[in-house]
Amino acid sequence: MLVLVAPGQGAQTPGFLAPWLDLPGAADRLAGWSAAAELDLAHYGTKADADEIRDTKVAQPLLVAAGLLSAGELGLTPGAVAGHSVGEITAAVLAGVLSAQDAMTFVAARGRAMADAAAVTATGMSAVLGGDPDAVVAHLTGLGLTPANINGAGQIVAAGTLEQLDALAADKPEKARVIPLKVAGAFHTAHMAPAVAALEALAPSLAVSDPAVPYVSNADGQAVDKGGDVVRRLVAQVSNPVRWDLCMETFKERGVTAIIEVSPGGTLVGLAKRALPGVRTLALKTPEDLDAARELAAEAAAQAAAPDAVPEASAEQEPSQR
Repeated sequence: MLVLVAPGQGAQTPGFLAPWLDLPGAADRLAGWSAAAELDLAHYGTKADADEIRDTKVAQPLLVAAGLLSAGELGLTPGAVAGHSVGEITAAVLAGVLSAQDAMTFVAARGRAMADAAAVTATGMSAVLGGDPDAVVAHLTGLGLTPANINGAGQIVAAGTLEQLDALAADKPEKARVIPLKVAGAFHTAHMAPAVAALEALAPSLAVSDPAVPYVSNADGQAVDKGGDVVRRLVAQVSNPVRWDLCMETFKERGVTAIIEVSPGGTLVGLAKRALPGVRTLALKTPEDLDAARELAAEAAAQAAAPDAVPEASAEQEPSQR
């Protein structure tokens, strides 16, 4: 089975959207999404610098737009979809739960509300790499920090006040490294409660359908089959931890054989390589990766039809290494 996944905030880089806008119709689609998001996404995706696109209000709509553009060009129906944090909004469109226009309205409101919530208290996030996962979580809890992203493959992201993060830097979990992240706040924690309220007010205005393909949720790694439940989870996840580790467990349980990460791909493919050995992966970076992605999808479909077939030795394709 093939899964399409969408990355979260931090995956964006200056100019990453430029090659996608050379494709027929892409600029027009982006213009419509820009109107819904009330942002010039073409500017931010092609000309803005790293500081400009790090802004939560910009990064989140930009990432969803990029994911939708690249997935649209790929043009395939996966066996399941999932996204990391804001990538869940991209996944909701790919699953047929939300329209692209409603998704852009929602993600723009999400970005603004999370930026406003982050401005209340000086907060941030740090990646904790290595160590025993249970011991790391206990250590973070003891410091008053939230394990905001439990990503699997030896990666947990801590979130809290700057003072709490300073304490973590001075007192690391055993056998772990701590890397401060360049983000504007403690996302997926109680610090984001005001953003939850803002999105709860917006949610009733969205046109919602049940997923046409399995939608694997960050909340608990479970597949959600009701559109209303997907939207409720999208609202609640702003202040709750991302359990990408559980999403990958579900991929494994469902017999996933291939994962394609939509633009700007790379982060989730990297986690899958470590946590899901044997699963073939591909990250969409530029339109040059589309043919390889379609080939991988076709091979995954053939394998699903003939599960005893053995993939060719050259199966591991990773254009993102370019």
